[in-house]
Amino acid sequence: MSWIPQSLIQRLMRQKIEHTLVVPSRHTVERVSDGRHVGAHRISQAEWSFVGIIIGLILLVTSLPYFFAILSEPPEKHFMGFLINVDDHTQYLSWYKAFQDGYIISNRLTPEENPPLFFNLLWWSLARFGAATELGYIAVYQIFRVLAGIFFLTMTYLMAAQFFTNVLRRRTAFLVIALGAGLGWTLVVIKYLWGLDDVPLPNNLYISEGNTLLCILGYPHFAQAAGLILTVFWLLLRGEQQNNLRYGLYAGLVALLLGWQHTYDLIIVWGVPVVYGGVRLLLDRKWPRYWFWSMLMVGLISCAPAFYSVWLTSANPLWKEILDQFSNAGVFTPTPLYMLILMGIPLIAALITLGLRLRDWLRQRGDIQPAAQNEVFLVVWFIVGWALTYIPTDYQVHMISSWQVPVGLLAVLGLFHYVIPALKRRWDIPRLVRPVALLFVLLVIPTNLYLIAWRFVDLNRHNYPFFLYRDEVAAIDWLEEEAPPESIVFSAYEAGRYIPGLSGQRVFLGHWAQTVDFFNKRDMVAEFFAETTSDTRRQEILQSYDIDYLFYGQVERELGAYQPDTSTFLRPAFTTAKATVYAVNPASSSP
Repeated sequence: MSWIPQSLIQRLMRQKIEHTLVVPSRHTVERVSDGRHVGAHRISQAEWSFVGIIIGLILLVTSLPYFFAILSEPPEKHFMGFLINVDDHTQYLSWYKAFQDGYIISNRLTPEENPPLFFNLLWWSLARFGAATELGYIAVYQIFRVLAGIFFLTMTYLMAAQFFTNVLRRRTAFLVIALGAGLGWTLVVIKYLWGLDDVPLPNNLYISEGNTLLCILGYPHFAQAAGLILTVFWLLLRGEQQNNLRYGLYAGLVALLLGWQHTYDLIIVWGVPVVYGGVRLLLDRKWPRYWFWSMLMVGLISCAPAFYSVWLTSANPLWKEILDQFSNAGVFTPTPLYMLILMGIPLIAALITLGLRLRDWLRQRGDIQPAAQNEVFLVVWFIVGWALTYIPTDYQVHMISSWQVPVGLLAVLGLFHYVIPALKRRWDIPRLVRPVALLFVLLVIPTNLYLIAWRFVDLNRHNYPFFLYRDEVAAIDWLEEEAPPESIVFSAYEAGRYIPGLSGQRVFLGHWAQTVDFFNKRDMVAEFFAETTSDTRRQEILQSYDIDYLFYGQVERELGAYQPDTSTFLRPAFTTAKATVYAVNPASSSP
């Protein structure tokens, strides 16, 4: 082979190390580990087997806390089916219960009368499925959790294949996105070293939207929504590759489904492609015909949920008050500096990669080859996606949903395009690529190991909000079976958030946003059960909101020394050892 120029041999050897992004050609192929060839964007059977194994392991690991909670139930306690953010899950449970009776529902988490105006496709679908199968809500929730996890992880690998032809890069990106989290574990270390009651800056550890594993563990609706976002982008990119506007139609239909479940996510699926179309206009110096018509279709097809959301808050002032209370959660997007903690090593690597790629493009004087068009979309997705997380709304944190995907893809691009070649130039170590890729994956996992392990610690307390006393559940069941529909129940927050979802009745205090004037009502509950409060004041509270029943369980007992049996305007309607339901008799005068 002496007739082959040495420069050509060296160039070919470098090409074995430096992998390029997908070339949008139908004839591009690459060799995979089993000796077969895979075309650009094609995924081999061996790859799908790998993806299936990882999905199975993730679903198994995220199911273990649920099994533990059920199997470790004390005799007097009942696991309520949720592991994280119980407040919001009981809100969804109330929708689930209400949608079993109709297409449009009222808000049962507040005592104020309100007409049925609300619709959500996801929880309506789950409610209809539960009614048809006669499965309990815990079983329906677990089925949905598994399907949502499979859906998002499958779309994650499809997106990795969209951007990378090399199988190792696809797998690495998939694992980083599926298993990775930020540097929140460092906050845990600080907590124990300093002897703190909780971690400092807890939002930088517990925010779930950009954490795939945490979403699959306890926020499956976020995983499903993120999967729909990926589906829209994947369809649009495939349509551009094939110059086929039908994909824009398909993307619009998927966006419509997304809008009827998570309307605010339409900001992501509209914003990123529109900005990308503008960038292509600047780079190509010609009208981006495909992106213009595709996004016009997507916008027209999916705009109905957005108009509905605007109408909902204007048709009834109660819903506007609810929207205004979203700030009660106190959860906002971390500052850019703190975002480095939330997203961790992948974000740091992605930022470095972004800087290096922009430098390379500037050296090329902006001459972006067709092979790098997907890379331009990735950069736009990363930048615009981050900017959207700071829109001036109370729900800005939800814009992080699916952003872990461009972060992970950019991070892996930098790992293989810059880091590994630099290491091979410095140290001539055979088979360096796979160990470095594996090390990168391992470095992004520790925070999720802590979050899953902490679920067992939290659940092992067998306390509110994850568990209720069986007597309390029995009292709520009595409200479902015996109380007239639309009865209003007065209770502390711990039981109140569950009552609408289990019994279908309305409550005085049930959710930090859905309960109108939440903080004042919470104070009134504390006032009602305080020993020093007069019966006149108690009766005034009940009459002001047309309360029908008083729920008196363990938490209510702990709020004060008040004994409901001593009040003439209350009579026991259902009694157990730890929970009693009192019927309110507003006609009685207080002593």
